[in-house]
Amino acid sequence: MKRFYAAGLGLASLFAGPVMAADLATKAPPPKASPLYNWTGCYAGLHFGSLFEQEGWGAAGGDNETGILVGGQAGCDYQFSTWVVGVQGEGAWSQINGSHADQVSALGLTDDWRTDMLASITGRLGYAWDRMLFYGRGGPAWTHNEYDTSGFSTANDTRSGYVVGGGFEYAITQHFTMFWEYNYYDFGTKTIGLGSTPYAIGDRDSVIKVGGNWKF
Repeated sequence: MKRFYAAGLGLASLFAGPVMAADLATKAPPPKASPLYNWTGCYAGLHFGSLFEQEGWGAAGGDNETGILVGGQAGCDYQFSTWVVGVQGEGAWSQINGSHADQVSALGLTDDWRTDMLASITGRLGYAWDRMLFYGRGGPAWTHNEYDTSGFSTANDTRSGYVVGGGFEYAITQHFTMFWEYNYYDFGTKTIGLGSTPYAIGDRDSVIKVGGNWKF
């Protein structure tokens, strides 16, 4: 009798082991989901892109040209819920120039210009979808220009205006992001004296750029 009892206990433990293991496996907690990316923090980075400029010299003519720019940016963001607010400063070296025949000169002069700098301080507001951020931005901007009328007269100026734009940014890792952005700059019209002739010169730019940021 004792032998049958011991055999019964053995068989029970033999089948109970897998059943209990299966039961524990089905009751194991599911793996935790990865936390959503948080955009709060400060960053710095580099960018490059194309610059499209409309340079008008009033009645003397004007032209549209395309160039390049390379620069850097730094800023800070704060995320609340799915919204992100921030501030950013940036500066860029640009290489763009143009030339046109002076339409009002009796001497057959050629008007030349060159833009070598863009800078801005902007606020931005964005909507975050985990690692993707869609945003718009705007604020004051500055540019530096050089002017020349066939070498007879030269001038330069640093003028202020504004920039508005937007784009999207993606967090590739916890610290590194990349972005694509479009910006429109308007620096208005300013009277520049070249020799004895005043020129009403207008400056409006469009920029398409890509870049990367390192988040601290």
